Amino acid sequence: MDSINYKYIVKARAQYKIRSFYRNVAKKYRHTFDYNDFMQNVHKAVFSIYQIEKTLQRRKPVIKRWSGYHMANTDKWYFAYYIEGNTMYIADACHALN
Repeated sequence: MDSINYKYIVKARAQYKIRSFYRNVAKKYRHTFDYNDFMQNVHKAVFSIYQIEKTLQRRKPVIKRWSGYHMANTDKWYFAYYIEGNTMYIADACHALN
């Protein structure tokens, strides 16, 4: 695989899915999950996006609504994305527990 330096654009839907998941975790576990935990988990998920096509390999989507996209996954997150030129667009995200 070529070592292309991609410009990453994370679409609003993907950003919303990540924040929404951890917001719901914070609500459910409000006595043990604080704002710092929330921010740390969101940052970790977002920074893992930058490993797509590097250490996170391209896969065929297993989620039907992602037909036409490429998919990559970490241990916790699945990402739908497409590439135009040297720009990678992250269209959607889904946590493994969903």
